[in-house]
Amino acid sequence: MADGDDKINGITGGFTSAGLKAEEEALVLPAFDVAAALEIGQIAYEIATNRGINPAIEVRIGEWIVFHASLPGTSSENDWWMARKARVVLLTGHSSIHERVLAEEQNIDWFAKHGVEEEQYAIHGGGLPINVAGKGLSGILLISGLPQIQDHLLGVDALTEYLARKGEMA
Repeated sequence: MADGDDKINGITGGFTSAGLKAEEEALVLPAFDVAAALEIGQIAYEIATNRGINPAIEVRIGEWIVFHASLPGTSSENDWWMARKARVVLLTGHSSIHERVLAEEQNIDWFAKHGVEEEQYAIHGGGLPINVAGKGLSGILLISGLPQIQDHLLGVDALTEYLARKGEMA
């Protein structure tokens, strides 16, 4: 197995950039406002506590932090990670794990390509775009404190549950 394959399958869960892009397209919301941001954050919190996991959770509208929860065991370092993941989503419009997988697939230095510093941007799982039909990127769901694949999957589960509650997913 090549080092790149080991990285993609071991660290990034076997995701592909195409699969992650399709996931983003499946998770488009009909609308997004403060009430929706709060509900999505609460859903992520409920899922985490029901599973006995303790991440930090944030939901933003643009750069405005509308929902924030720091569960036991998290710290201000998680806030730093979430801010770095948020910058990736704002810059690219894609999830932070999508950008990592894409960089690995293309064998590129993501930071050099975008002219940004790693200290300010994190291409690690847990930053998910909140896209609205007909509008595009409207917010960000951020998870930090778990291994990056689990950060990402908790975000996917929260958005999926939100859409299901709104009758948008089966």
